[in-house]
Amino acid sequence: MNELEALVALNLIDHVGPVRLRQLRAELGSAVAILAARRGTLHAVPGIGAETAEAIGNWEKTVDLAGELQRITNHGCQILIDTDPEYPALLTQIYDPPSVLYVRGRLTREDRNAIAVVGSRHTTHYGVEVARKLSFQLGYAGITVVSGGARGIDTAAHLGALASSGRTIVVLGTGLNFVFPPENAALFERIAENGAVLTQFPFNRPADKQTFPIRNRIVAGLTLGTVVVEATPTSGSLITANFALEYGRQVFAVPGRIDSPRSRGCHELIKNGAKLCEGIDDILGEFEYLFGTQARDTRTQPPGSLALSDPERQIWSALGTDPRSIDDILNTTELPASTVNACLIGMELKCVVRQLPGHVFIRGGIA
Repeated sequence: MNELEALVALNLIDHVGPVRLRQLRAELGSAVAILAARRGTLHAVPGIGAETAEAIGNWEKTVDLAGELQRITNHGCQILIDTDPEYPALLTQIYDPPSVLYVRGRLTREDRNAIAVVGSRHTTHYGVEVARKLSFQLGYAGITVVSGGARGIDTAAHLGALASSGRTIVVLGTGLNFVFPPENAALFERIAENGAVLTQFPFNRPADKQTFPIRNRIVAGLTLGTVVVEATPTSGSLITANFALEYGRQVFAVPGRIDSPRSRGCHELIKNGAKLCEGIDDILGEFEYLFGTQARDTRTQPPGSLALSDPERQIWSALGTDPRSIDDILNTTELPASTVNACLIGMELKCVVRQLPGHVFIRGGIA
């Protein structure tokens, strides 16, 4: 048995979480040594009670390691442990990093520049649009978007990043062979092809009240900052924000209507010191020392990697940082009014055009 297999086995044992495992490895040297240790030796480790020592001592009777290794092979996933160079560096900096990550897709060096975009499952149209547009812009700027794959804001965040041809990572609160919510099966497949689907949970672990806070801790730990788009005061996304604060990461909150219950969580975050987020500039400005000129600005750089039609490119060229009316655009491009109106709608969705009050337009930004 090698160290990876030993860590997979320990990950299958109840009562052995990341903190206890760290204590055991510090005392005994390796996961292989932990599984080979006598119960008395295990019990002597600070913080390891009799129940945990007994569970580890009986592991060969209770853990189907061979079956788990076969499931890993059958599902084509990769196992990362904390000594692997591909293991996320940001995750190693938190208090309780998972000892094992199950990964479909791949993690890359670019994922070191990652931002979490999270929020409520029960959303408004405003919340979904903001999450999608922010994530599109982050993805287009070369920043990996991380979220939890849930209904509502999480799903909008993943879709926005994919629409920009950027990278996105979904962190599951289940084993890889479960799809929750079930309607996101096709989305998770797309993410595995263009980013990564990961979890710390072994196969056949369903979702429950414990798994989602554990999932949220990984979302916060993987990222430089967490953006909460829409949240009630009891939303699970606030757990992610609290983990981010605990780990010394930046927290952003998108304001909403003052009479909307789904905005109260964000407003409480802002009152308590979270940075108000009205657009991607609020995020990029906080990490200028990291992102620098690597982040592509949709307001000044022609969107060459986007699927823009010829009329859309003409309109983009006619726009600048000064507001332009539709009449100005019509006079400059000499395109039909029906074409300009249709293109502007599509370009707003692609986040390369922003409409301002008075029905005037500039490049980039969030509408």
